[in-house]
This record gives sequence, C-alpha cells and structure tokens, in this order.
Amino acid sequence: MNHPEPAQRLQIRFGAAGPLKYVSHLDLMRVWERVCKRAGLPLATSHGFSPRPKIALAAPLAVGVTSEAELLDVLLTERVDLTSTLRQLSGELTPGLSIHEIHEAPLKQPSLQSMLKAAGYVVDVPDPRTMDEWQIAIDALLARDEIPWSQQRGKETKSYDLRKLVFDLDVDGAQDGLATLTMRLRNDEQGAGRPEQVVLALGATGEPTRIHRTAIELTSEPVPA
Repeated sequence: MNHPEPAQRLQIRFGAAGPLKYVSHLDLMRVWERVCKRAGLPLATSHGFSPRPKIALAAPLAVGVTSEAELLDVLLTERVDLTSTLRQLSGELTPGLSIHEIHEAPLKQPSLQSMLKAAGYVVDVPDPRTMDEWQIAIDALLARDEIPWSQQRGKETKSYDLRKLVFDLDVDGAQDGLATLTMRLRNDEQGAGRPEQVVLALGATGEPTRIHRTAIELTSEPVPA
C-alpha cells in the first residue's frame, strides 16, 4: 500500500481538564486521533501491517493530573490553513479538551519527546504548616546533594536520586491547612520528576488534592516554519 509522505507538521498546545483528568496516556492519544479524523485532517500514517496516524504527545500526562501546557505533534500528507484547521478542530473537541495554540513546525524537526527538558506544576497539598515552615522544608530539600528514592513498579523496584529531578521548588501560599507549591521538575532521558514524590520528600501530612501541569519545556522551542 502506498503511503503519501508527510507534507506538513503541526504542533498544538492544549489543555486537559475535567473528565480527561482520569484518562490514561494511550486513551488521550485515541481522543486526539478521533478529533483529528472528525475534523477531516489529512493525517499521515505509519507503514506496516497496521498503520497508525502519525501523531504524538510530548510527555505522558499522569492519571489524576490536569494541564494547560500539553504539546501534540501531528504530521499531515497535505498542507492546511492554520486558521481554518483550528476552527475545524475546535468544533470537534471532547469535554475537558481545549486548544491554546497551533503552529507549523519544520518537517525535519526532532520528535517533541526527544527535545523534552522540564515540566512545571502547581500542586495543592493539605498540610498545617505555615509559609515559614514550608520554606524551611524546601530550603532543606534543595540544600541536599542527594535524596535516595525507590519506586515499586509491579515486581520491580527502581532506585534513583530524587534530588536530581528537582530544578526549582517554592511555596506560593499556606493557610487554613492547605499549601500551594510550584515546581519545575526534570523531564528528559535522565528521568521525569513526579510532584507527589516531591511532596512526600517534603514531609507533607496529606496527598496532593490537585496537580496541574503549567509548562512543558523543550531543549529548543519549536520554530514556526
């Protein structure tokens, strides 16, 4: 079967909230496949016995996490107008999905996943500590050279240095038993920081009630073609 070569690469920055908070990475990919197909986009497909649309997310969004900063890469077999494409896609969005930006990127640009650098988060944590007490805990964590950490995945235990995954950490507010933290965590081939683990390392008394991704940073931002 003949597969037309890609003629255009689109990159979409979008938000995921509401019911999408409970959707897995693979299911979110399927949501975007349906949206793109219903919008009539000329999607490029992979070769092989079971061709798949050439669309890819920059970074998996964990179940339970909302976002305003997700990045989607879409390859098309024909060039399209960005304004009309945005209108067509917007008319097919499922509840919880929102498009913030769409632009064209170079066809030969590396994959978004290979360009990942860091991710930003806002995290709400139930905890009785004051702003000053939170700042002391944060300063102590950031002052450490190493934070040995282990994570159970099925039958395997993965051990690593949590400190290397934390770039920036701050407390934005703490009152009435609820603190709001901001985090900038590593997200590259060396590892991906998880906000709930940083919260544990800070000695929080409760699990986060909200984790919201505010940014995905790339080693070099995609340059509009």
